[in-house]
Amino acid sequence: MKPNGGNITMKLVFILSGLLILIIIWLGLDFSLGRRKHLLAANRVETGILHGEFEIFTHGKEFFRDYFTELQRAKHHIHVLYYIVKNDHLGQQFFTILKEKAQAGVRVCLLIDRLGSLTIKKKDVRELQDAGIQVAFSNRVKLPFLFYSSQVRNHRKISIIDGKVGFMGGFNIGKEYIDEDPFLSPWRDYQLKITGEGVTFLQSEFLIDWDQYAEEKHQSTDGLFPQLPKGSIRHQFIPTEAGMLERSFIQLIKKANQSITIGTPYFIPSMPVFKELLEARQRGVSMTLIVPYNTDHILVQEASFRYLRRLLKEGALVYQYQNGFYHAKTILIDDKICDIGSANFDKRSLFLNKEINCYIYDPAFIEHLQQVIHKDILDSKPLSLAELTRPNLWRSVKEMAASAISYFL
Repeated sequence: MKPNGGNITMKLVFILSGLLILIIIWLGLDFSLGRRKHLLAANRVETGILHGEFEIFTHGKEFFRDYFTELQRAKHHIHVLYYIVKNDHLGQQFFTILKEKAQAGVRVCLLIDRLGSLTIKKKDVRELQDAGIQVAFSNRVKLPFLFYSSQVRNHRKISIIDGKVGFMGGFNIGKEYIDEDPFLSPWRDYQLKITGEGVTFLQSEFLIDWDQYAEEKHQSTDGLFPQLPKGSIRHQFIPTEAGMLERSFIQLIKKANQSITIGTPYFIPSMPVFKELLEARQRGVSMTLIVPYNTDHILVQEASFRYLRRLLKEGALVYQYQNGFYHAKTILIDDKICDIGSANFDKRSLFLNKEINCYIYDPAFIEHLQQVIHKDILDSKPLSLAELTRPNLWRSVKEMAASAISYFL
């Protein structure tokens, strides 16, 4: 007698359901245990008040023109940490400069995130190494916490040249950052060029990451920390990982008495951070948000709507940037503190990524940043509460899906 087809189907359903449950349990344990280990290992570090000089770049072509020029001027060493380096013509131009400098005797260390720079192949790495460049990949996916380690990325973007010039901010290396992606152009971002004593801390932070991931550690610091003059702009650096950024954002928001301006490509705050924003509104602090109109990742926009809807009800102003793609990351508090760095205003930056931000306390720099932000607002359209409350079944479905996975967007 042949087995009943219905029984076979039921058995398959039970087996697949069991496998699915086991996978969910494994993912949960992997993530929670991996996070616990990360929290125990992470150390909170921030600088005291430093002094330096700053220049801000908001357009990729201008930034890379200056950045590549500074790389070509290097005499002693080039230290570079990026989340994304793409294997396109801009990436190849970047590699060519690094090879030429290494062959001329400049020590070049390149640290890139393993998943963020997935297009960089073994062949590319061999060519870089053959030219004398030391190459390392940060945050590899590894046992025993495969899922957790796949989610924790090194999102910092730091370059130090001869220990005297530093760069940090939102730009990665790829053609979209110089307006060559038809869907994301022009690209709007904020990048800092730094001179003065703050460069010493960027150098130290790079070495910490380098020694964590590179096979060849730095045995000597000779020439890496030259004597640097103090500049005029007061600032401090805040490197974060494993949840530290949440506390930093909360502390910033608490300081606001008059106004808060947030520019971010992804607005997905944690509940404690969001609660602090609501309390700021309730004590009369004006609030302005700039977010993209077009998105570069699936569901990130829908994940933000529940928060934007509530802030709009509370009287906040929300602008959607329309002149290309908005990738800038900034917070401005009371015209007294501005934050520019690598961190987005989302849960991935809050809890998973390694980030580095710079708090700047200089009135003249902040006034200049206000002009930049004003230009961005002019290139935006106000988002109304009516738009977000208008019935839309497909949007609602995507919002529910985004809410379920917002931690990983």
